[in-house]
Amino acid sequence: MNDFAAFLALALYLLCSLLLILRTRDKAPCASCPMIVLLAPGFVAVAVHAVVLYNNLITADGLQLGLSNAASAIGAVIGLMVLLMSIKRRTILLAVVVMPIAALSIWLELQFPVSRLLPPDSPDGLKIHVLVSIVAYSLLGMAALIAILLAMQNHLLHNHHSGGVLRHLPPLQTTEKLMFDAITAGFLGLTLALASGFVFLDNLFTQHLAHKTILSIIAWGVFAILLIGHRLLGWRGRVAIRWTLSGFGFLMLAYFGSKLVLEVILAR
Repeated sequence: MNDFAAFLALALYLLCSLLLILRTRDKAPCASCPMIVLLAPGFVAVAVHAVVLYNNLITADGLQLGLSNAASAIGAVIGLMVLLMSIKRRTILLAVVVMPIAALSIWLELQFPVSRLLPPDSPDGLKIHVLVSIVAYSLLGMAALIAILLAMQNHLLHNHHSGGVLRHLPPLQTTEKLMFDAITAGFLGLTLALASGFVFLDNLFTQHLAHKTILSIIAWGVFAILLIGHRLLGWRGRVAIRWTLSGFGFLMLAYFGSKLVLEVILAR
């Protein structure tokens, strides 16, 4: 039953992406449909995805947070954020990209069910740390996707392509504001995640957590410098894009890189 729900969510994510692609074609049947109608399959997909996650994460032996489960959770959170954003803003292309990514995260969860348990008697603070970390990674992941969208938008404008794809993008300033809003929220979440990790984990610099902690702190530093540079020095455009993608790159290495090595390669 859970596998059926997972494939249903996967299909609905892809359907939503297809409908949004059709929306970009002027003469397509979906061109005049209200946006909420086109986004509806995506919202249903997120709801079904949440049920699948609940069934996979909550077990009698504790909270199961393996590599694929964590990726699936982050995919669902980013998918929901982008869908909500797309209701009133012209972020169709971002949703077109994110919906297949969310579908891929479910497929990975089905194909690679790696177990990594957090026992039921784990401190509540540790569970909060895990939850805040997932939200922070999701927000900064969305910021990275918006940065890529912003880079594409900059490229098209600099090459004087005023039609086509640009018609389905928000104004450049709006895209940039969305990126910095996501970075600010994600930075606050990452700060809480690191702080709660130092409080509730026995030793963040043990052998299997040292590289994850160090890379996360480097990512935190990159985003801190970017926010300060944006506020005090007016960093925007390509500079902001590079710093955003660099910071998320360190975060990806910290989280998924460490999980890949520990759970898949070393089988710990």
